[in-house]
Amino acid sequence: MPRGAPDPSRLRPALPSPLQPVDDGRFARHGVRLLLKRDDLIHPDLPGNKWRKLAPNLTAAAGRTVLTFGGAYSNHLRATAAAGRLLSFPTIGVVRGDELAGRPLNPSLARCAADGMRLYFVDRGAYRAKAVPAGLAGAGTYVVPEGGSNIPAVRGCADLGRELHGLADTVAVAVGTGGTIAGLAAGLAPGQRAIGFPVLRGDFLGKEVQALQRAAFGGRAGEWSLDDRFHFGGYARVTATLETFAADFEERHGLPVERLYVAKMLYGLMTLAAEGRFPPGTRVAAVITGQPVSSR
Repeated sequence: MPRGAPDPSRLRPALPSPLQPVDDGRFARHGVRLLLKRDDLIHPDLPGNKWRKLAPNLTAAAGRTVLTFGGAYSNHLRATAAAGRLLSFPTIGVVRGDELAGRPLNPSLARCAADGMRLYFVDRGAYRAKAVPAGLAGAGTYVVPEGGSNIPAVRGCADLGRELHGLADTVAVAVGTGGTIAGLAAGLAPGQRAIGFPVLRGDFLGKEVQALQRAAFGGRAGEWSLDDRFHFGGYARVTATLETFAADFEERHGLPVERLYVAKMLYGLMTLAAEGRFPPGTRVAAVITGQPVSSR
């Protein structure tokens, strides 16, 4: 580890994360055994795929200022800010939407600010270019892409797949930028497969996942596919149907369900089970990548 680098292991992550069976008749009636891979329990401030993607990047940053990108409800921004507070390094968040600059911060961005992150709001055109705002780049800045998906992150997420060897036949995960499923699929054993549920509209994420795997592993790795029917209108969109489903799942299983990623993945899995997409006896592990945001 480079001298001066913050050591993520100081935060005592709970790894491997627990794998919990749940009794849910909507799956059991189709012969599907549902398991919850509780990555949300890895660390209270850096849950799930955020820990797996950030930890190798923090080592590479070696204590420099970490600059990254995200939307107004970005779990990635929130986790990066929390890491900065806990490991004492500066953080900068470039936020999509300059119209937000004059408004009260939502709970997610308010938590980022409370954790010491400097927030810069940029218009959507500039954000799409992912250019670092003038004056923020330099030798003292380590840039992490939107969602934290880069080569170190993808390789870090391969550990998620390795933790599930022999424990599941299919592994499901929500997909935002593609880094988690790119690494997860690569880490799975032969005969296992990953299914990703994009939370954004459009059919571009398959190409993103392939590009990330080429960069990290030299080519396509593992068996994986995406089902893009369950974005519910796009990122940060929650319909009444999705809200009702998530609230019911919480009541059935005592699990707080994050709406923007986890709920969409669970709803997609329930639909696939009802469609008969899983042979009877299939063990399906649903990766719980985070919990609902709340203010401190």
